[in-house]
Amino acid sequence: MPVVELSYSRLQKLIGKASKKQISESLPFLGLDIESEDKDLVRIEYSPNRPDYSTDFGIALGMQGLLGLKTGAIKLNIKKSKQYAISVKSDVAKIRPFVTGIVAKNGKIDDKIIKQLMAMQEDLHFGIGRKRKKSSIGIHDLDKIVFPLTYKTTDRNHKFIPLNSEKELSISQILETTDVGKDYGNLLANSKKMPLIVDANQYTVSFPPIINAAVTTVTTKTKNLFVEVTGINKADAEDMLSVVATILQSAGFSLESVQISGSQNSSPKLEPKKMKVNPILVNQILGLNLNPAKIISSLKKSRLDAIKKGKEIECTIPAYRFDIFGPMDLVEEVALGYGIQNLEPQLSPSQTIGQTNSISQNLKSLSNIMVGLGYLEALNSSLTSKRVLYEMANREDSQTISVQDSKSQEHTILRDSILPGLLENLSRNIHESYPQKLFETGSVFSLENPITEKTNLSCVSVHKDANFTEIKSVLNSLLKIGTGKEIETVAEEHSVFEKGHSATIKFENKKIGIIGEINEKIKENYKIRDPVIGFEISLSDSILKSF
Repeated sequence: MPVVELSYSRLQKLIGKASKKQISESLPFLGLDIESEDKDLVRIEYSPNRPDYSTDFGIALGMQGLLGLKTGAIKLNIKKSKQYAISVKSDVAKIRPFVTGIVAKNGKIDDKIIKQLMAMQEDLHFGIGRKRKKSSIGIHDLDKIVFPLTYKTTDRNHKFIPLNSEKELSISQILETTDVGKDYGNLLANSKKMPLIVDANQYTVSFPPIINAAVTTVTTKTKNLFVEVTGINKADAEDMLSVVATILQSAGFSLESVQISGSQNSSPKLEPKKMKVNPILVNQILGLNLNPAKIISSLKKSRLDAIKKGKEIECTIPAYRFDIFGPMDLVEEVALGYGIQNLEPQLSPSQTIGQTNSISQNLKSLSNIMVGLGYLEALNSSLTSKRVLYEMANREDSQTISVQDSKSQEHTILRDSILPGLLENLSRNIHESYPQKLFETGSVFSLENPITEKTNLSCVSVHKDANFTEIKSVLNSLLKIGTGKEIETVAEEHSVFEKGHSATIKFENKKIGIIGEINEKIKENYKIRDPVIGFEISLSDSILKSF
């Protein structure tokens, strides 16, 4: 969790009529954790989904609402201006297609503000920006820039003096020799063309998402700011801009619009959104009996606007509150505005004694048998990748169940088999001594309507003498100990196993899985030299209940 260091005395000035004690006692009820206190300084841990809390201005806005000093939504007052414009060239479309921006004028900047702005910038990069991949931000001294600007591409030989440097460097040199270039250069892959923002005199303003030009560095002498955000998603870029705009307005700057034109781009609106919540839901979740007027006042204390419309309450949510997705988020805002400290815990009306689920007990018995047979239990995620589940394991991917908008490149699909994950485990331990014997029980998923979930058991073993007879005897021993019955194997080819060394497993005349010796292609994929054997079976209720 990110941490920001603040001054109590500074917070008092920003909030208004609030003592140090009031602030200290109220911070946790704003959803903030106090990590440490040292006289006037306090270190606060905040949630990454509230980047506005990365500065004392943002925390002051929230605290004013909580204490009832200023309530309702913060409205952005952006003066429309034709003086500032960015023209977007079509050649950036395949690299980093979107840009947006805003101008902030007539503010006072000291070292503390600079420090907090830079901290907020990096927190935005890490959170919304996904380490600058989705979006990145640049904050510049407006008076050092001549408008209109152009967002275009250039080659790697283009030179300028980057931030915190006195020497002119080419883009190639920046990517190869600077820390920031090494850290984020991979975002531009091996593209020959690089994104660049230049001013009317063709001086470099920014090389996104890597570094700004030194000429636009913000100092304590800076009075006017230009903020630009580039990214691969327009909504994410504007979300990032809305946070910065809100904080700068709170810091005393007046905002002016920047006209954006060109390929796929348009000027940012930063408008609030509307969302409705039912008072019945609020009271049901919080265990309260609040009337609509009290719910509305609680929402206003959370710096939202709200009015009663029919049987529901319509909320107006500022652009920077993109962490609010649905009615349940609004229920949380009501709880914060009402006061977490005012919620009285109640015992459940029904008293029950918990006990272990019978299926869990059966799986534990099965696991104990596998451990007794010399196997080590593994635990892999049900979310995996196409590489592990299909490509490396030589399996067809026609029945893929993909996760929508996954935040990870390695966890994008639900597994339909456990065996590939165990082979991946073996590949990560090729430097360890053999034999290595692993098993796992867990959920697998099938693409049906609806998607079905069942429990499987898979097992692998690798050593120089591993063969089909060994793995069959392991499975036979497991089921004989657990159920008192033996398995039957019927020779049949499977893509994971060697031809002539694989079979379908039958139990009580029903197909329950596959077994065999892992084929050479898969072993080569994973750089495993010794023979590998394995099986995977479906653990039906009738099998599990026997353990």
